[in-house]
Amino acid sequence: MAQSINTTPHLLQPHGKIPNNQRLPVLVYQQVFPGHHNLADRFKEAFAQHNWRGSWVNGVFGYHHYHSRSHEVLGVASGAATLLLGGPGADEVQVQAGDMLVLPAGTGHCLKSASDDFKVVGAYPAGQEHYDVCTEKDDPEEKKKNIAQVPLPETDPVAGKQGPLLQHWRHS
Repeated sequence: MAQSINTTPHLLQPHGKIPNNQRLPVLVYQQVFPGHHNLADRFKEAFAQHNWRGSWVNGVFGYHHYHSRSHEVLGVASGAATLLLGGPGADEVQVQAGDMLVLPAGTGHCLKSASDDFKVVGAYPAGQEHYDVCTEKDDPEEKKKNIAQVPLPETDPVAGKQGPLLQHWRHS
């Protein structure tokens, strides 16, 4: 499966009061489960199988935020959206049902616009389910200390130990 997943890395620099992660790139996966109709269940199953926990189904907050104590995966279960990655005025990424993003700790993200049916399945590596929600009001220097201590996941959320995440993040 890992060879068939088209993955694009985006290494983000700090942007305003959003620290981002200067060591690990955001990974955007295109069309992870082609042909599957119930993507929410398929993402939840894959995440659980590969030890990504605390899954939920919802949208993405409409304000810039990041997590300083956990990495996060977002599988697009339905609809389409434009997400801002990195903070205000930073990179815009278009996603649609079947796409997935892995956000390393510290990565700013925000919903810019979405179709009415836009939903994502989110999850966190095992042991990182108690995430925090940080905004531009938080001190980025303090949060960088947390970010530096977040361990790498043991598996890719959909492709296990041989997945693109490990290939990109182990060499970062």
